[in-house]
Amino acid sequence: MSEDSQIVVPPSFIALYVDPGRSRPRLPREEIAARHEHCDDLANLLTEHARTRQWELGVTEADVLERIHRGLLSGDGALPAPEACWVLCRLAELLDWPQPQFEDEPGGQDGLR
Repeated sequence: MSEDSQIVVPPSFIALYVDPGRSRPRLPREEIAARHEHCDDLANLLTEHARTRQWELGVTEADVLERIHRGLLSGDGALPAPEACWVLCRLAELLDWPQPQFEDEPGGQDGLR
């Protein structure tokens, strides 16, 4: 990715790669931008799925987000827990749903409260 790229990576995503006590991300800008593009695309792709699942199952928005969160953390295409949380928050933002609340789980994965 070139320096003159027009992609803006939000600070909330960059923060996923800044270790405690540090001020610089641990990954290069190009890699963070690529990860952000993947995660943002994923959140956008999940919007229709989330709406459909809520309608089909007759469950709450929080229930749909919890199910999607579990899916993001499992399988061959599993995301790291911080990225999965970011995708879920971005998905809620796109759907104009309440933001999910996370709690730390043993094993380094964040779970929904």
